[in-house]
Amino acid sequence: MWHGLIEPLQWGYMREAIAIAVLLGILGAVVGSYLIVQQMVMIGHVIAHAVLPGLSIAFFVGEQFLSLGAFIAGTLSALVVAGIHQRSRVKVDAAMALTLTSFLGLGVILISLLETNQFDLSSILFGDILGVRTSDVWHTLMITVVILLLTKLFYKELLFYTFDPLGAQASGLPVTTMYFGFICAITLTIVASMQTVGVLLVISLLVGPAITAYLLVKELHQMMGLGAIIGVMAGVSGMYLSYYLDLPSGSAIVLVVFSFFILAFLFSPTQGILTEPGTFRWIYKILQPIKLWRR
Repeated sequence: MWHGLIEPLQWGYMREAIAIAVLLGILGAVVGSYLIVQQMVMIGHVIAHAVLPGLSIAFFVGEQFLSLGAFIAGTLSALVVAGIHQRSRVKVDAAMALTLTSFLGLGVILISLLETNQFDLSSILFGDILGVRTSDVWHTLMITVVILLLTKLFYKELLFYTFDPLGAQASGLPVTTMYFGFICAITLTIVASMQTVGVLLVISLLVGPAITAYLLVKELHQMMGLGAIIGVMAGVSGMYLSYYLDLPSGSAIVLVVFSFFILAFLFSPTQGILTEPGTFRWIYKILQPIKLWRR
């Protein structure tokens, strides 16, 4: 068993992949917890798809600008959603749907117009965690440390804004700046996760560990802490499964995240389906007609 745990670590690409999976497990859980409690999961979905135009332009200018291009496009998409919602009668869900499809279509057109034939769209959409470099690990570490520090420093203000935005605005907190900072944190998390699981699966890292912890604890800080533990466990477990079973790494991580959620969904002490009072009595009533029919 010990040999099975050590063997993958003999390879440099596995060490780097596991390291970045651990960092993204922590980062996704912290940012995702705010997404869940603010009911803003869809804005993360919009940003994850809206980075494509920025990636297209950045790839045309130079590959070293990919992260910057993705960050600018993702942040701009969130601001467009906010602008449409605040300046018109259009509901936020409709604004999100329009922005997501428009940015995605623009990205596809830019890939064609700029003739970026070497642009590997599949790696952006589905990720390639085994292709990460040491510089990617350090880049993700910097993003994680910055966001964790800012969360620690402004936790009380963020907590107030999260559960009572009108009260936070009335008390003088810069809610517009806080919203913009929150959008930046989401976009940075998505940019950092692109190479790991890709933009199509990044929402799983943002939402999965957080909602799993949401079923198990009540406080926001507990949700972030437990979510980070779940995210780390899912990242490491997914990498080992992909190594030994020859599975796509990003997809393996996502499925492990979902498995943890199903366990919490079924067996949570307070909210689990199978731990609710009367659950087995309800199952017995369903099965009783079947028993009578078989007789």
